[in-house]
Amino acid sequence: MGEETLVAMPLAPHVHLPPDPTADDVVFQPPTNVPAAAPEAGEEKDVYYARKMMQGVVLRPPAHLPQPEAPPGLARAASAPAPEQGRHHFDRSASANSAAAAVAADVASIGRFLRDRRDVLSSAINRRISSLKETPAPADQANSTFHGGVQEIHLPNVKVTVRLKEAIAADAAEDDGYSFSGSHIKGRVSFFSRSGCRDCAAVRAFLRHSALPYIEINLDVFPEREPDLASRAGAAARVPQIFLNEKLLGGLVVLNSLRNSGEFERRVRELAGRRCPDAAPRVPVYGFDAERDDEVEEDGMVGIVRVLRHRLPIQDRFARVKLVKNCFSGADMVDGIVNHLECSRKKAVEIGKELARKHLIHHVFRENDFEHSAQNLYRFLEHDPAVPKYHNFRGSTNDGEPRPAAAVGQRMTKIMVAILEAYASDDRRRIDYGRVAASEEFRRYANLARDLQRVDVFALPAGERLPFFLNLHNAMAIHAVIRNGCQPSAVGVVDRRSFFADFQYVVGGYPYSLTTIKNGILRANRRQPYTIVRPFGSSDKRLELAERQVNPLVHFALCNATRSSPTVRFYSAQGVEPELRHAAREFLLDGGVEIDIETRTVHLTRIIKWYSADFGQDRDILGWILNYLDPTKAGLLTHLLNDGGPISIAYQDYDWSLNLCVNGEPFTIGVQAELNRGAGGPGSGGPPKPPAPRGDEDGDDLSDRSNEVETWNRHGWKGNGKDKQSTEASSQLPGGSGAAQLERAVGSLSAPLRGKGLPGIGNQYGSNLAIFPALELGGTRTAL
Repeated sequence: MGEETLVAMPLAPHVHLPPDPTADDVVFQPPTNVPAAAPEAGEEKDVYYARKMMQGVVLRPPAHLPQPEAPPGLARAASAPAPEQGRHHFDRSASANSAAAAVAADVASIGRFLRDRRDVLSSAINRRISSLKETPAPADQANSTFHGGVQEIHLPNVKVTVRLKEAIAADAAEDDGYSFSGSHIKGRVSFFSRSGCRDCAAVRAFLRHSALPYIEINLDVFPEREPDLASRAGAAARVPQIFLNEKLLGGLVVLNSLRNSGEFERRVRELAGRRCPDAAPRVPVYGFDAERDDEVEEDGMVGIVRVLRHRLPIQDRFARVKLVKNCFSGADMVDGIVNHLECSRKKAVEIGKELARKHLIHHVFRENDFEHSAQNLYRFLEHDPAVPKYHNFRGSTNDGEPRPAAAVGQRMTKIMVAILEAYASDDRRRIDYGRVAASEEFRRYANLARDLQRVDVFALPAGERLPFFLNLHNAMAIHAVIRNGCQPSAVGVVDRRSFFADFQYVVGGYPYSLTTIKNGILRANRRQPYTIVRPFGSSDKRLELAERQVNPLVHFALCNATRSSPTVRFYSAQGVEPELRHAAREFLLDGGVEIDIETRTVHLTRIIKWYSADFGQDRDILGWILNYLDPTKAGLLTHLLNDGGPISIAYQDYDWSLNLCVNGEPFTIGVQAELNRGAGGPGSGGPPKPPAPRGDEDGDDLSDRSNEVETWNRHGWKGNGKDKQSTEASSQLPGGSGAAQLERAVGSLSAPLRGKGLPGIGNQYGSNLAIFPALELGGTRTAL
């Protein structure tokens, strides 16, 4: 070590002393009576220093040598006294308290910086706003713009928009009447209604025309809200009853008087600026608005069925060279009932017949109600292999006591009428299926459809069966489009048959499809076109429900969710005949019959051609439709029939595209499909190619019409000549050439839904527009 001397000092004890509040750091003073370090006798210096270091002794250099520097960032005490002779100062790391004090100092500095910046920004904004009151900023100012009473101030990373009160008042003065958008109204307009009410329809039409957002509470859909209406408007109040927030406005008479006097506009303007309080009529919420519980009593036979499900030997068996699944014999059921109830076999047979009558069990071939023999096989309703096709069946049977079929049908009709009033176009020819699928009304309809499983439809009076099955058919068509994704416009006969035959309800223990209802029930069990098999066999019990004779008017009452089908309607048991005549007259006057006096040609809907067996021969058809035409067309047709000349009948083309609308506006899916099939696609400049022949509603091949050309009319594509006339025909389309017209139609109608799916339906209405073939070809003529 040479002449260097190290002084050994004992390690300072670990005692935490309170810091001096006046000092920024703590100065540690070494003890003054530290003896000079010297090795013991006979001990080498290196060994001595090593031993001291192992003992934890702090060694410092002598005073005449440079002392250690303080670590960077450590501040010395401002008032530290000068070191005395023999006292050596050294710096230790900052304590926790000193570190916290430093962090606090940094936070305080940051806070002062933010406050300064806030003050600067506030001052700048205040100066800009103050300048608006003096003179408007020039239009070419770099950091602000002024237009229409709105000043936009652009600061670094900040944009401030100031709207003057004078501009707001001017806009309010220019506002025409009570046409508002939903974003401008803070309050709520609501009214109570019922299905089929004319006054309610007038209120609904007025609110829609005014573009005024509203909430409709249909008491036929929400019967539990009747006490709410009675408490607000009185027990004798009749619908409609209109509310502005929580205040009662009144009915249609009051609305008309307020509208004529201008008072309604003033009240709506007040409504626009005031938020809706909690005391206003409550908005129905999907799935949360509880239905009124009528204390439905559980069927007394359900308890027996629950036991038999576990005790009976349910298994697959061979019968009539077929494998019958999930079945048991009548003898097994009788034995199970005897063992469970400890009753006689005669009583057990009566219980088995009661179970069959209430449609808790049924014969595997549906031949009899119940017989207690080992040869007759039965199964529970929920074990039917066709259950996946029953779209009113959710996992298990309805355990409640079966309700009368007439009551269930009336309730379903009221709900479906409410759905049409809320989500269909004004003429009822188009339906917004996306909104229907997401509505509380449709959820309640789907729940109510479960009651059809075990209703005794055979107990319906003969006069009520026709409206019951008409309404059931139209409701099932809407349900098929929404829930199953089926479309009658699907390409190909097989896909179309899946819509009409595979979507089924189980009604009174028996399956019913759209085809079964139409051809088996309503057409008196007649064969559907181009088939050789009748819907019901001679032993089918559903044959008891079939009409005794065919009424041709039913063809104008059935809607199959296509654009060329009749208007969607639901019929009452009391006035079904007048309603059918009105539906036929409306359909035929709305393009179902066209008369060309020059060519002596009568253009009829293709429905008459498909079901010509129901309408009669050609002259019989013309004489029959004569009763449902307006005076002008009736006079033309009478002239053709009486002058003795030949008459040609041409059948119009059938448009198979979906009768879809979006927010009340028609949506043309078929136009996009035809464009995709065109010669050069959209924008190619040429007319689209004729679509390949496709089958009609019931599967006939329409290849004989492949040489027809296409011109647009409201029913789809109408044959009007041969291929050499196609260019001329397309140029006659309104608005220019066929391709240009189609492109404009696609841009205006299909753009809102392109690439977007609809809730509950999937994405087939958006990105896959081409899967909807729009149109059928036609033009077949028959000379008289």
